[in-house]
Amino acid sequence: MKTLQQVLKHSDLLLGVGLLVIVAMLILPLPHWMLDACLVVAIASSVVILLTSVNVKDPLEFSVFPSLLLVTTLFRLALSIAATKLILGSGQAGQVIETFGNFVMGGDPVVGFVAFLILVIVQFIVITNGAGRVSEVVARFTLDAMPGKQMAIDADLAAGLIDDTEAKERRLKIKKEADFYGAMDGASKFVKGDAIAAILIIAINILGGFVVGFMRGGGDAMTILKTYSLLSVGEGLVSQLPALLISTASGLMVTRAGQDRSMAGEVTQQLMAQPKAIQYAGGAIAAMGLIPGFPETIFFAAGGFCFVLSRFLIDAAKTEEAAVKAAEQQKKQAPPPSGPEAVLPLLAVDPIEIEIGYGLTKLADPRAGGDLSDRVTATRRQVALELGFVMPTVRIRDSVHLQSTEYLIKVRGEEVVRSFLQPGMLLAVNSGVALAPLGGIATTDPVFGLDALWIEAGNRESAERSGYTVIEPTAVLSTHLCETVKAHAAELLSRQDVQQLLDNAKQQNEAVVSELVPNILQIGDIQKVLQHLLQERIPIRDMVTILETMADYGGRVKDPDQLGELVRASIARTITRQYVDGDRKVHCITLDPVLERALTDSLKMTSFGSALLPDTQTQQALLESVHQQQSSALGAGYQAVLLCGNQLRLPLRRLLEKHGTNLPVLAFNEIAAGVDVEFVGQVRAMAA
Repeated sequence: MKTLQQVLKHSDLLLGVGLLVIVAMLILPLPHWMLDACLVVAIASSVVILLTSVNVKDPLEFSVFPSLLLVTTLFRLALSIAATKLILGSGQAGQVIETFGNFVMGGDPVVGFVAFLILVIVQFIVITNGAGRVSEVVARFTLDAMPGKQMAIDADLAAGLIDDTEAKERRLKIKKEADFYGAMDGASKFVKGDAIAAILIIAINILGGFVVGFMRGGGDAMTILKTYSLLSVGEGLVSQLPALLISTASGLMVTRAGQDRSMAGEVTQQLMAQPKAIQYAGGAIAAMGLIPGFPETIFFAAGGFCFVLSRFLIDAAKTEEAAVKAAEQQKKQAPPPSGPEAVLPLLAVDPIEIEIGYGLTKLADPRAGGDLSDRVTATRRQVALELGFVMPTVRIRDSVHLQSTEYLIKVRGEEVVRSFLQPGMLLAVNSGVALAPLGGIATTDPVFGLDALWIEAGNRESAERSGYTVIEPTAVLSTHLCETVKAHAAELLSRQDVQQLLDNAKQQNEAVVSELVPNILQIGDIQKVLQHLLQERIPIRDMVTILETMADYGGRVKDPDQLGELVRASIARTITRQYVDGDRKVHCITLDPVLERALTDSLKMTSFGSALLPDTQTQQALLESVHQQQSSALGAGYQAVLLCGNQLRLPLRRLLEKHGTNLPVLAFNEIAAGVDVEFVGQVRAMAA
């Protein structure tokens, strides 16, 4: 093994030396024994290449084939020139060529020449022409399909179905595929040139040998012609045999399409999957044996073999089908459990559940082209990346209680959202930049409440050109699921989930986990702090920083809300990142100092923590002013946040949330350093 690795290490040097040797063979004479050895190498290499092309599962596994075809063609031409020099120089060409001349041709140059022409015709007109045409068409189609494949990769990457690494691998595979078929299109010209050169070389050998033999007095004209014809045709056969094998390998490589296994496996699977066709073929062959003059024994034997093979395949298929049905029947007839264990499964409540109407079932069926399961998997990945929260397994089931195109999402067994989809159509969402009206079924985007249309799949390009955002039905449902999970992440986070997060963090930083649990806080306390963060969609990916902050303050601060506020300050960069724009600016709405002082004075401690209890007039003025400033910021294109003091942040957010205002509220110490703050409004204590 060490020797093989050393050889592979210096393979570039060996290849360069080999090419120089081939070039030297074009100039320097070769002894008989070396010519024989090189001819054997040429035949052996062609056999290896042919068998390799048959056994590869994907043409890209043998992507070096075009370069290898050029090298082997040059090698054969060098051997043909070396053999020509030996034939014309000494009237001999080694044992390999002489054996082909005497044994294969039976000593008759006419038979050998005819056999040589047949080989050339098969190679040049049949195999090479067909392979060249296939290479040209496949190369053209592959290049034309590249933009679409690249767009599909970008779409899957944007949807979260694949990550950056897989996207790079798929782009590289597309590039290699295009390069391979383009190279195969050019490499087929080598084989054509090789066939033409073989005809010219054999003609030159016969004519030149006749002239040389006559000038040397080698006998009468027929003797000279026979001697040099045998050697020339033998050399042509020896050179064209590996050329035929390699051209066959070239045809096999470019005609492989949509195969997941080796050629032998695909042929066996696809032919044996049609036993009736084999049975009918056996009957037709047997019937041909009844024609007078045909060898009926051979036809009957071939037909009988096909018939027996078809019966064997039919019986095997029936046995397999019966076994599957028996297993299903046994499963159905299994006695139902009795006692408490029969009822216990009914008590389980799925954390997240999607129910769909019967008209949407094909969206979840991979056999019908549905990709809902893949979309849900991508949603889990997206939630994990954005929130650091491991989304629970989603159960998808159909329901007879829903309309055919209706779906609903349940959290902890209770419905939270419900909407409709149109399978086979696309949702065109007008985000406010649509340039032209579009025909379709008017609706509302179920996720963000924007005006939208259900359009036919064929109108996708026109809708995109008009400025609409076009979304597939499964993408609509997966996006709705993602937003639902984000909104209910705090509710979905269980103690078991927290334990898994701690186990994962322990692999990176065992010290902080060992210090925190159970010496300072219990699992339930950590769960409440994490829920406090997720309630406002604060990512918990930086678990080490979160745990270290809880370890620092957990001994003195036992209130989960206060501890959560301290954690928020420690992950200020994470919080700020959600609200910065492309210029690294955070657009803020502030409180009028008079109003902020009045709100601070109205803070009261309750059993649920601190709460704002301002008078009715102040509260009404606050809510109206907040709504007005938020609308002004949105109208100016800003996603603003409300900035206030640390003590006031949590009670103020709860008050706004209670009255349906979803404006983010940040404390001053939650704005990361290095980020520009731009004030776009101020909330004032004015009466309505």
